[in-house]
Amino acid sequence: MSAKFDVAEARKRFPALNGKQVYLDNAGGSQVLQEVVDSISNYLCQTNVQLGASYPVSQQSTDRYNQGCEATATYMKTTPDCVVLGPSTTQLFRNLSLALFDHLAPGSEIVISKLDHEANVASWLQLAKWRQAKVIWWDATDKKNPQLDCDVLRSIMTENTRLVACTQTSNILGTIHDVKAIAQTVHEVPGALLCVDAVAFAPHAGIDVEDWGVDFYCFSWYKVYGPHIAAMYGSKAAQKYLSTLGHFFKPTETLENLLGLAGASYELLASVPKVCDYLAAIPWEAIAHHEEKLQGILIDHLNSKPELYQIYGEPSADRAKRVPVISFTVKDKKSKDIVDAIEARSDFGCRWGSFYSNRLVSEVLALDAADGVVRVSLVHYNTGKRSLILTMQ
Repeated sequence: MSAKFDVAEARKRFPALNGKQVYLDNAGGSQVLQEVVDSISNYLCQTNVQLGASYPVSQQSTDRYNQGCEATATYMKTTPDCVVLGPSTTQLFRNLSLALFDHLAPGSEIVISKLDHEANVASWLQLAKWRQAKVIWWDATDKKNPQLDCDVLRSIMTENTRLVACTQTSNILGTIHDVKAIAQTVHEVPGALLCVDAVAFAPHAGIDVEDWGVDFYCFSWYKVYGPHIAAMYGSKAAQKYLSTLGHFFKPTETLENLLGLAGASYELLASVPKVCDYLAAIPWEAIAHHEEKLQGILIDHLNSKPELYQIYGEPSADRAKRVPVISFTVKDKKSKDIVDAIEARSDFGCRWGSFYSNRLVSEVLALDAADGVVRVSLVHYNTGKRSLILTMQ
């Protein structure tokens, strides 16, 4: 593709976009490239055998598995020994928490962001309970546009802090947090590690884990135009704090051997290079510019009627401040009723609820966790039609 993003050409690569459904729930899972579908089919038809044997088909299967690991590492700007793949971000965080058991002695402290999806909360709460560790919540003062502030983080960390868990972008708020600055703050305490949930960020921008200085970083490929599989990075320095979950006879020099537990589906991982090739051909700046215009249509409309709508998260369309995951409520209306009305009048598929970020919705935004917010989540293959606005009027 050329440097100028062509949404019509991009849409041709996604077979699901040929139907009537308009996908505005991409934060729950994006559509899949045709090349990914073809790769999975090809793997199952031609190389669906166990890895590591000497016969030719097994060698081909092993090569495709390794290529998936290498493509993931290159995409995250690291090396394959620092990457593990598994069935979901939630599962990889759970595995990580088990491997960090010995790192948290009784009396140590875990800082958890209140803006996070439960995937990056529940595992740490359980670990704290097992290890008699103290949980400290990283809260936000602005209840409409909550932000993760490094000064606040610094004020709640102590010499006993061993882990900080936070999101790069909330799956409700869409606001982008500076994980490089957060990592620098965390590392002011010797032995403190940073674990970042990047699921909502990854579909919208490039990743550079080593430059950002994060210790653990995880996202799901099925939110990034690929199969239902997730990827986690763990720095070589952070890996030293992990106890292996693998078999006793396996070496422990790679994150996969430490945490993987054979959780990466062979056929799905083999398709990941197709996603990486696709994204390598589109400049992220062009995608961000397109998405900024997309979210501007809705955000401008919501801002034009403050007596009716309340946006949660960054209230501007500035692509440097937010991704197009836009959540709002309507005065005196239930979020469920708004979505029902939109779907009754159109082919648009958006969502209502708390999206596994119940603590954020109930404790920070002070909303009913069951009804939550209306969420419209866009990606680069969405178009700039204004008909969504008409369905809301």
